[in-house]
Amino acid sequence: MNAQQLLQEISDYCRQSGLAESTFGRRAVNDGKLTARLRNGGRITTDTLDRIHGFMAAHPPQGPRPIVIERSRDTRPAAAPPLQPFAAAPAKVADPQRNFRFFDNRQKYLLFVNTCSEKWEVAHRVSEELAHIHPHPPAVRLFDAGVGDGSVLTRVMRAMHDRFAHMPFYVVGKEISLEDVRLTLQKMADRFFEHPATVLVLTNLAYADAPWLHVKSLNAASSMVWHELPMIGNSAHRFEQQIMDLEPFLAQNWKAGVSARTGNPIYERPVVLVIYREDHRFLLDPIIPKAGGTNANYDLVIASQPYRARASLEFKAQRVIAPLARAIGPGGRLIAIHSHGHDPGMEIIQKVWPDDHPFVHDRHQILKAVKHELGPASRDLNFNAYADNRSLFRYVMHTLPSEISESIGTSTLFAAWNAAIYVAQVEDDRLGDVVADGRYIDATRAVLRERGGLWFFDESYVISRRRA
Repeated sequence: MNAQQLLQEISDYCRQSGLAESTFGRRAVNDGKLTARLRNGGRITTDTLDRIHGFMAAHPPQGPRPIVIERSRDTRPAAAPPLQPFAAAPAKVADPQRNFRFFDNRQKYLLFVNTCSEKWEVAHRVSEELAHIHPHPPAVRLFDAGVGDGSVLTRVMRAMHDRFAHMPFYVVGKEISLEDVRLTLQKMADRFFEHPATVLVLTNLAYADAPWLHVKSLNAASSMVWHELPMIGNSAHRFEQQIMDLEPFLAQNWKAGVSARTGNPIYERPVVLVIYREDHRFLLDPIIPKAGGTNANYDLVIASQPYRARASLEFKAQRVIAPLARAIGPGGRLIAIHSHGHDPGMEIIQKVWPDDHPFVHDRHQILKAVKHELGPASRDLNFNAYADNRSLFRYVMHTLPSEISESIGTSTLFAAWNAAIYVAQVEDDRLGDVVADGRYIDATRAVLRERGGLWFFDESYVISRRRA
């Protein structure tokens, strides 16, 4: 159950029972600000969720209940469906897998990636930072804090080869999704052929651990899977074959579950996968990481869409950006990118949900919170928000000029709607009623005609460390 579903349950209960939401929070879990915290992106434990549902079951509302009309495949009179007891609602959302974050929805993600230019534009923006880094021997060090399908990482690695053709690369990518790791690895054979002095590391560790390839928990450390693949041969074809042979290893070890405490996706076992060319082992020996941890000191850290837009400011600063800032080496830079809104995509969303405002924190607020979180450690860091003309950049949904006309094709409308709800991170449970009555198509069509296409804005900011 996500926060929106729980808030709807609480709202329905309070309306039927005549309780104020603050009163409900105090009586159920001794927290009068419960609903306010949930609306601001806060999370609760499963114990708290059980207490909330237990309170609802023990104190069923006594007031009049609204008429419920159930929709099913057969046609029945409106008065026919019996009303179900309110306490029965939690039974249908018991599956903890539904707690996975929005960005783990594969169909929406892949459709968005293949119809919009965001990955190209993000890679271009990140590659501009290569002109400002100052690598130190023995390698150019890069950390990607959310590899996704590998589109951004592979493009940045091409740009790195163009600028640092004769320097070894140490590239670490964090990704918890098995499917994303597969897609990333499929793109890497050519990178090892063009730039043979490359060490690629993929891991599912958390933000606080991944840059160092080390977990603080003794239990997690004892179960860590550390796997090296020294590839044989000198052709992209041979490299691809050996990378694809990793499939059984990935399927067995790259598994994720749901945290009982936070509801966030977590690894079942920590995994570190190290890949390099055997014929370059001698050259790469100083930078091939060893089990037990390694130095961070990255020249470039990429944090593209690393957090949910609706997450709390505290979470974004403490759990994501601050740990990554600590991993920046002397003369290194962290570039973070997130959705900005104020674009035609958001116009579609607000035609359907007029009061929806998913992008609650801008770069200035986040940088201020990160600086406060780092405390004295921030003294040798520069926090660069930049002006809008440098911070903001635009990406588009790919369409032919003939597609945006009086009669817009259904597939174009579906792709545009998917892009809009993906960027705004609209959960599936909010889509049912909207999709059922077809108003989302009308809203999408109206915006595409008015704007002549669909585009979105991303917002970037940079944290850099002073040179030693």
